[in-house]
Order: sequence, then C-alpha cells, then structure tokens
Amino acid sequence: MFTLCVGAQARNASRATVRLENLKPFAHKQSRGVPWGDGAGPAFGVAMIRILLAEDDKVMREYLTRALERSGYAVSAVDRGTAALPLIETERFDLLLTDIVMPEMDGIELAQKASAIAPDMRVMFITGFAAVTLRAGKQMPDARVLSKPFHLRDLVLEVDRMFEVEQVPSRN
Repeated sequence: MFTLCVGAQARNASRATVRLENLKPFAHKQSRGVPWGDGAGPAFGVAMIRILLAEDDKVMREYLTRALERSGYAVSAVDRGTAALPLIETERFDLLLTDIVMPEMDGIELAQKASAIAPDMRVMFITGFAAVTLRAGKQMPDARVLSKPFHLRDLVLEVDRMFEVEQVPSRN
C-alpha cells in the first residue's frame, strides 16, 4: 500500500491510499531539485538502475554506496570479488563497479567472469594504480576506468553518462 498524493505540493495535496502492483522505482529523476514523490518512499515508474559495488576498503565501500544511493541508484556492496559472483548469478545488475586491486580475485578477473554470466552488465573500474589502469583497458576495452583519487561528483557523473540519465527540465 502506498499513499498517492495529487496536487502541486505533497503536504497540501489530496491523499488516497492505493495498492500498486508490478511497478518498479524510478531511476534518477528530479524536477526542480526535488525528488519525485513525497519523500516518504521511492517514486514509481521505470526500473531503478542496480549497481553491484565490489570494494575491499570498508570506508570507501560505505562512502561510495551512500553517494550512489543518494543519487538515486540501488546499490549492493561486497568486500571482494568472490562475494560478488554469487550475486551476479542470482540477481540482475546494470553495472559492476569494482576496485581492481582486491584480495582473492582482482577486479579484472571479476569483470571477465561477470561478463560471461551477465553479458549486458556494464563495467566500471576504480583504481589508484596507473599501470593497473592500462591493463584493465586492454583486457576489458568496453569498461570505463575511474582513477583514484576522484570526487564523488565525478563518479556519479560517469555513472549517469553510462546510462544517459536525463534530468527532467524545470518548468519556470
């Protein structure tokens, strides 16, 4: 059950409780800087873009997850590549965002195995090592590479570009 608000502003709108089935949350849509809906839950319509984040550094993983979720993306985060593979096998993700240098399985090997399982999933590497960046570009030419350090704004912009997320123009 969801509360449907009809009106110019949610707090002054007419309200009705309705049952909505088989709808998925909006991706990353905003109008006049305010998310669609009344802020009590996700807006509904098109499918939300799902990101699988593989990052072994806990602080970085939490930081990236929070930034991407605040930008309207659904994020599942794991601490290593070997933890990511079972999720890729059982769930659908639009983007694999992975550090390259990780224990057990590096991000390049993870991306190669992930591409075999889910060929439509896009890949973006994040790394602080220039030599590793060149290796990633050679082994996964369709993947994007974002070099550390980077600003969170740059990460979100790169993800937006990958999915051509458009802002809804304001009506001033």
